[in-house]
Amino acid sequence: MLAGFIPCQAEDAVAHQLLRPLFDDERETLLLAGFDAFERLVRIERADGDATGRCLIPPRCWRSLLGGGIAAVLMAHNHPSGAAWPSDADIRTTHEAALFLRTMGIDLIDHLIFVAGGHFSFRTAEMM
Repeated sequence: MLAGFIPCQAEDAVAHQLLRPLFDDERETLLLAGFDAFERLVRIERADGDATGRCLIPPRCWRSLLGGGIAAVLMAHNHPSGAAWPSDADIRTTHEAALFLRTMGIDLIDHLIFVAGGHFSFRTAEMM
C-alpha cells in the first residue's frame, strides 16, 4: 500500500460524504473547498478537466473562493485511471498552490487524489 493512501472504508466524513460524490468516474475533476477560521465549509469551487483530461485551476475559481473570508483550502481531484499516486504535474500544482495561498495568509491543508478504492493524501504522505 502507498504511503498516504487511505482506503474508502477509512475515509473521514468530509472525504467520503462530501467530496467523493462530486467526482465523475469518466472525467478528471478538481475541487477547491474553502473553510473559515472556525473550520466551517464556506464554498466549493469545481473545475472539470479539458479534452486532454487535465484539470487547470481557472482564475474564476480562485476569485470566487478567496473573496469570502477563507482561512484554509482543501484541494481534491480524481484520477479516473485508478492510479492513486500523484503525477509530477500534481506535485508541482500542489506546491504552487500552497505558495500562492501562503502569500495571502491562507493554508493549503491538503490535496487529495480520489480513486475508486480510496484516496491519496499529500499531507498523510508528508509531501506538503
